[in-house]
Amino acid sequence: MASLLLIAFLVTVLAAIPTNVMSIGICNGLLGDNLPAPNEVVDLFNSHGVTSMRIYSPDPDTLAALQGSNVDLILGAYNEDLASLASDISAAHAWVQNYVLQYPGITIKYVSLGNEVTGENALNILPAMRNMYAALSSAGIDAKVSTSVSMGVLGTSYPPSQGKFSSESSYINSIVQYLATIDAALLVNVHPYFTYIGDMTNISLDYAMFNSPEEPVVSDGLYNYNNIFDAMVDAVYSAMEKVDNGSNVRVIVSESGWPSDGGTAATVSNAKMYNQNLINHVSQGTPKRPTPLDTYIFAMFNENQKPAGVEQHWGLFYPDKEPVYPINFN
Repeated sequence: MASLLLIAFLVTVLAAIPTNVMSIGICNGLLGDNLPAPNEVVDLFNSHGVTSMRIYSPDPDTLAALQGSNVDLILGAYNEDLASLASDISAAHAWVQNYVLQYPGITIKYVSLGNEVTGENALNILPAMRNMYAALSSAGIDAKVSTSVSMGVLGTSYPPSQGKFSSESSYINSIVQYLATIDAALLVNVHPYFTYIGDMTNISLDYAMFNSPEEPVVSDGLYNYNNIFDAMVDAVYSAMEKVDNGSNVRVIVSESGWPSDGGTAATVSNAKMYNQNLINHVSQGTPKRPTPLDTYIFAMFNENQKPAGVEQHWGLFYPDKEPVYPINFN
């Protein structure tokens, strides 16, 4: 009888474990001449219990440091490499050999074919994704492919239900259809900071910072919004739903954060509040998709080789590894 009770208890506990587990990751940029050594960066991830990293380029030193760690990876390809990766599958095979197979002790979740690609180069994204996916598959690597886009691909974003890709971004339609066929997510950089400072007349700081009261700020059909982050993500979902099979594609937030200095509303207290609220919020998803939302905070360090102003002040840590402000990643 006791053993039956134990089995029943274990079944109940296992049933309560969520099957869709959300991860909080951090974007690890390299545009600084005073940043810590990659092995120290990986140690910092581990010491704070952060198990996901995004890098924007296949940096060999970072890849070497990640081998055997508990940190999985979104691995970026340079925007300027997309043309060759799109036109020549042997280039994709060489890329996989040089940056994936050479570092076998890394769990790569996604290879991102470019970040916020614009202009004619955007037409290279889909063929580069196809070639990279084929190269990864032939090498026996179980990793997805995608690309990271900005909110600028939307021509309409308000209200969220009217989200639609712009005519200039029509190439996204075929990308979304391809992502549906390979069961991969669209990577989206979601920055309420820029939306807020671009329209402070109509957008309150509380709405940008997850601090609005319980009653909705925006009501949109079946869904209510009291923070702009959810509204932005759901606008992308609405845009994808207007594409054939796009409703089957999910979003991974590949960047979101708040600067601590260098511009309007860029303060340490605001940055701490936004990022802590973001971490606390994304496990519940958005009104349209109330499931955990994988999210990568931008960024690990302040980077002094970025343009002066807010661009140098998105870091959670200073280059000496001291926190810009305390934050709980759990």
